[in-house]
Amino acid sequence: MKKLFIPLLSVAFVLTSCNSSQEAVAQTNTPQTPLTSKTSTYWQQHVDYDMSIDMDVNTFKYKGNQTLKYTNNSPDVLNRVYYHLYFNAFQPGSEMDVRSRSIADPDRRVGDRISKLQPDEIGYIKVNALTQNGTTLTHETVGTVLEVNLSKPIQPGETVTFKMDFDAQVPVQIRRSGRNNAEGVALSMTQWYPKLAEYDFEGWHADPYIGREFHGVWGDFDVKLTIDKNYVVGGTGYQQGEAKINGSKKTLHFKAPKVHDFTWAADPDFIHDTMQVPNGPLLHFYYKKDLEQTYLDNWKNLQPKTVELMQYFSENIGKYPYEQYSVIQGGDGGMEYAMCTLITGQRKFGSLVGVTAHELAHSWFQFLLATNEAKHEWMDEGFTSYISDLAMNEVMNENKSFPTEGAYKSYYGLAKSGIEQPQSTHADRYNYNGAYGVSAYSKGEVFLAQLGYIIGEENLAKTLKKYFADFSFKHPRPIDIIRSAEKVSGLELDWYLMDWTQTTNTIDYAVDSVEGSKITLSRKALMPMPLDLKVEYTDGTTEDIYIPLQMMRGEKPTTATILKDWAWAYPTYEFTAKKAVKSVEIDPKQRMADIDKTNNKK
Repeated sequence: MKKLFIPLLSVAFVLTSCNSSQEAVAQTNTPQTPLTSKTSTYWQQHVDYDMSIDMDVNTFKYKGNQTLKYTNNSPDVLNRVYYHLYFNAFQPGSEMDVRSRSIADPDRRVGDRISKLQPDEIGYIKVNALTQNGTTLTHETVGTVLEVNLSKPIQPGETVTFKMDFDAQVPVQIRRSGRNNAEGVALSMTQWYPKLAEYDFEGWHADPYIGREFHGVWGDFDVKLTIDKNYVVGGTGYQQGEAKINGSKKTLHFKAPKVHDFTWAADPDFIHDTMQVPNGPLLHFYYKKDLEQTYLDNWKNLQPKTVELMQYFSENIGKYPYEQYSVIQGGDGGMEYAMCTLITGQRKFGSLVGVTAHELAHSWFQFLLATNEAKHEWMDEGFTSYISDLAMNEVMNENKSFPTEGAYKSYYGLAKSGIEQPQSTHADRYNYNGAYGVSAYSKGEVFLAQLGYIIGEENLAKTLKKYFADFSFKHPRPIDIIRSAEKVSGLELDWYLMDWTQTTNTIDYAVDSVEGSKITLSRKALMPMPLDLKVEYTDGTTEDIYIPLQMMRGEKPTTATILKDWAWAYPTYEFTAKKAVKSVEIDPKQRMADIDKTNNKK
């Protein structure tokens, strides 16, 4: 989800939105087959959705029939299942409503708006009937989660069929989903269907929808949508043939292979443009024809830039595997979905390209590398922010020498604010929305940028490609990006993952003294790091020096003079330079997130 800037406690913060290692598994494995090999015990569940939806655009109510074929690839016997009913969050008294009104810094897009919704404005999904292999099941709706007792346990390797009838109402647009958003888009249909919760080696992930983002089961979708024939529809999947007209309505048929979500948007006034990416997907653009001319021009100019962005990400992460991608006006800012994004469209050109860059990058960091956003939000948001900043620097000719600098500055504000929580905090458990935003976006971005400082930029580039090759179409965890980096670099990096993401330890190294040719450095804070130094001698010459961190068990590629290792527990480090020293500077390129740079040079 695209970041927005809000103030928090006088600090500028960013807000939007198994095994020790999951080894590489060839993508040729069918999704129905447990992803295992002689060297891996990784597995993931699989679900196929077959849905028929009939939407009434006048009442914003719809009826649905859903057939799920669910394959239990786990080694466990399952006695229950859970569904997410996300639209139930948009009701007065819901957890989303109460949390928004009680958190110290409410998201301004939500505030107290849910509490004021009238019965014909709320969202809901009501399950009328549910069967397992033809047998009626008992179930209970608890907020945004449907708790289902099975008629018969699902055995390891077994595939069962669930059939459901449900009624639903689209809420007034408040957060991500809804009808009639602020720019007049009729339907932003995200998280709109009963969605089976994920089960993995940690158990069920049936989190209530309180404010954050999502986690889903990989599978194939087959969706038939019946809607007013005048509405233009775009979103996830490939349309199968022409629409079938029946009176005042039409039925559209979509198929989406190997995704973990399905989204669509519709409006009678959408313009629909397309542009082909050379050796890549067909891009679709949906935006309102009644936009001011400046915005209409921006949407036209956005299209070739999106081609460049798609090419950048495919080249620097891994090839986009689907045949289409859609940029759709809708929602409440910018939010990523399978094969598409919903973004607000009344933007300056730079902002329009920027939000598209961010959401498009999420196609890799979340919709192909499908992390659990409730538990590891910094992986998808931070990694997306990192690669989209690099892409914008190139595509928009920004020519920044330090394109991730803004993320560092934002992180420094959080680290010094006194309200930081570890990145291992569940996304809904942050005391402040602002702290969550900076932790997920900025600190997550710095995680990758600083990893480049630690292992070398070329190794970081190789790491991203290996991570994608090994874990696309899976559910990677934090250890997986670190193991990818270790395999590329040959360095030990568990300390970095632990200190940066599981604690609020900070980095602070200092130059204590320079006496002739003798230099004394000190570690002021808890987090360890290797050090880059620039030494200027009294004769006017300079030398780059590298001090390895002992627990890394090696060094990054460097042309600098390499000194002896610094063991973390020793608070000071001394060495003698080649000749008389004029000055010493720690990390002259400022790629290390040292929270106090006033003591970095002497």
